[in-house]
Amino acid sequence: MEFFTRAVSLIFSLSILVVLHELGHFIPAKLFKTKVEKFYLFFDPWFSLVKKKIGDTVYGIGWLPLGGYVKISGMVDESMDKEQMKKAPEPWEFRSKPAWQRLIIMIGGVSVNIILAFVIYSMMLFTWGKDVLPASSVAKNGVVVSEVMKKYGFKDGDKLVSIDGNEPYLFSDFSNGILLDNAEIVKVNREGKDTSIVIPKQLPKDVIASKTSMFSPLVEFTAERFTEESINKKCGIQKGDKIIGVEGENIPYFQLFGRRILKDSCNEVSVQVLRNKDSLSFQVKIDQYGKIGLYNQSLDSLLVMDKMEYTFFESIPAGFIEMTDNLSKYVKQLKYMFTSEGIKQVGGFGSIGSLFPDSFTDDNYWEKFWTITALLSVILAIMNLLPIPALDGGHVLFLFYEIIFRRKPGDKFLEYAQISGMVLLLSLMVFANGKDIVNGFSGSDEEVKSSCWK
Repeated sequence: MEFFTRAVSLIFSLSILVVLHELGHFIPAKLFKTKVEKFYLFFDPWFSLVKKKIGDTVYGIGWLPLGGYVKISGMVDESMDKEQMKKAPEPWEFRSKPAWQRLIIMIGGVSVNIILAFVIYSMMLFTWGKDVLPASSVAKNGVVVSEVMKKYGFKDGDKLVSIDGNEPYLFSDFSNGILLDNAEIVKVNREGKDTSIVIPKQLPKDVIASKTSMFSPLVEFTAERFTEESINKKCGIQKGDKIIGVEGENIPYFQLFGRRILKDSCNEVSVQVLRNKDSLSFQVKIDQYGKIGLYNQSLDSLLVMDKMEYTFFESIPAGFIEMTDNLSKYVKQLKYMFTSEGIKQVGGFGSIGSLFPDSFTDDNYWEKFWTITALLSVILAIMNLLPIPALDGGHVLFLFYEIIFRRKPGDKFLEYAQISGMVLLLSLMVFANGKDIVNGFSGSDEEVKSSCWK
């Protein structure tokens, strides 16, 4: 059921993004009296699920859900219609239009994606507001740090104070400052004393390669519910119980509890619990992944969150700021994309689908859905602007060349460039989705299944 929910959510989200992106090309093409032969959601090699011709354009739905396209007459695109390009240009063809009109047609898709992200963020802020985690809320218990961060001088329990001399309002600003803004110094409070830690340039790359977060708020472990697959559902631990220790060791924090039991995989341990004012002990079994299959309560119930609410008119500028902030963050992340560490993080449709909620009955389903859709719209805009042939950015690059040097690149050159770009993109797609398939078969560390106790 989880797979079905995420698959449907992904397809619905991508359908919205693809249709609106292609409309961004379609509308200016029509305004400039350029013939659009096809407008398709999904690709249609060999056959279409649905198609209908209206005027000069065939509208349809393909069977291969990997995107969509508009076929504009007289344009070297993924259709590779060489026969048409051999003929003399017609007035209604793309290649016959002035460079500035072709440029507007090409950037239309990206423009729509940016506008869409802005609209979604604005409406989300108006409808649900925004929950944020202040740095001051995390300062009570401090943070738990990854093994990578320990190598560079950070310790569990550190309380983050400032970054490059500034005391950020948001807890996330510490991670963003290190990863995206090339921060140099982070000040922490450790056992009552302030300590400055110098951030070397290698640290962000090591963090990306590790696939772990830098900092997480240290939170208490308050039982919410067991997973369906958990082997400990009948152990006696109830919702609301505070887990405070393992084998007599005082461990009141969720993350440190998880680390402690890792070494006892496939074993049975005693877990100390505080229920109201009573101290209790229960025997639990640890699976081969070092987990007991028990969810902690949500962060917003364990930490003091700030709720920011907006009127309709306040949500418009706030939505614009949210869009530009996410746009800026993603652009900054691009510097890691083509590194060896970044390539290892590439994922396909399976990875994207895993971002969506696993149940339609989730209380916050639509908020999460639109959050991910807005982010994907930003990503789609940026990725399409990359100067790679076969992407909008590649076409824009050649148009700028034409505008600057006052001559078009040859049709043969454009054909070869298009083929090269398509090969590159298809290779990346195969690589990314291949990784998802391999990871799916090899299993995940997040699974809570056990063969230890069968």
